Amino acid sequence: MPTAVYILGLSIFAQGTSELMLAGLLPDLAADLGVSIPRAGLLISAFALGMLVGAPLLAVVTLRWPRRNALLVFLAIFVAAHVVGALSGDYWVILATRVVSAFVYAGFWALAAATAVSLVAPWLRGRAMSVVAGGLTLATIIGVPAGTVIGQHLGWRAAFWAVAGLSALSMIGVFTKIPGGRPATVAPLRGELRVMANPRLWVSYGATALSTGAAFVIFAYLGAMLADTTGIAPAWIPVVLGLYGAGGLIGITVGGRFADAHPFRTLYVGAAGMTVAAAAIAVTAHSPAPMIALVLLLGAFGFATNPALNTRVFALAEGAPTLAAATNYSAFNVGITVGPWLGGLAIGAGLGFTSIGWIGAGLGLAMLVTVGLSHRLERENRTAAATSEPPMPALIHP
Repeated sequence: MPTAVYILGLSIFAQGTSELMLAGLLPDLAADLGVSIPRAGLLISAFALGMLVGAPLLAVVTLRWPRRNALLVFLAIFVAAHVVGALSGDYWVILATRVVSAFVYAGFWALAAATAVSLVAPWLRGRAMSVVAGGLTLATIIGVPAGTVIGQHLGWRAAFWAVAGLSALSMIGVFTKIPGGRPATVAPLRGELRVMANPRLWVSYGATALSTGAAFVIFAYLGAMLADTTGIAPAWIPVVLGLYGAGGLIGITVGGRFADAHPFRTLYVGAAGMTVAAAAIAVTAHSPAPMIALVLLLGAFGFATNPALNTRVFALAEGAPTLAAATNYSAFNVGITVGPWLGGLAIGAGLGFTSIGWIGAGLGLAMLVTVGLSHRLERENRTAAATSEPPMPALIHP
């Protein structure tokens, strides 16, 4: 695997820590800013909303930019936004910096995916994407617990400064290891848009959104649920959050191994596992021992689907790799936006933290149905392609 792919994964780790670390900082952040926990949770949705808009828009704007230049610009803006957020005490300013950070992080994600795939052979795409997306998994294992510990001891602003510093360091790796020229081939925008009209592609995007929503409706409020409902001591909450990331690392590694050869089998297992784990969390949320195991399983099954969801998009949109990848990350962030929003509505309505487990199970079940639809469309497409091939000419014997 090229070193550049690992650099991209490490860059995602730096930025992904910011995306996820608020799950462990919500109580302190809400108290400091004078807002409720559900309202503070909207900062997570705001980040996802920025990614939702930023991925396709920046993919189009930077389509003909040298990829390394674009990646460095995105990182520089990301760092600046976190510095502003760390210096501010106003909820709305922080909300704005979250949107801006996510906007450029989305652009980085889209170009990182397209760059990683372009650097490896087609049969290694799943593994390359597991390395890049593995940076986000490492963020859950190392970044989120570390951010939570920093926030508990030094305040949430210190966590923002740490992310800014890590992101600035990742710029050095991008500058030195990412190829500096333009992409080898740049598809015209009209051609990319034509490829994007494939209905099977949009069904795949639906599976991506539902998968992410099922996991993040729980993860967004996991720290608060562990403290309020499960009764875990605050000092142990970062450890449990780290277990979610450890499960994610296991899941994304295994999923990356099978994504290229068995994409639908990987998606079926991941979706079913997430559904069962989420429902079990709703049932056992008051018991620490099963919750610890279920958090690990939720991370494993949730991240196991990631490589297959990504590589399937590239398989369906060979002629539009940049825009297709960008839209897929928008789909991821539809889930990250809608999941915490639904969870906040349920908690705000007085249904308690256990309700987020049932919401996650419902979204996981919907993903399972969507994967089934996608699989059926794939079989129908293959059948149609086989029947449309011209017959072999008959042999004429003298």
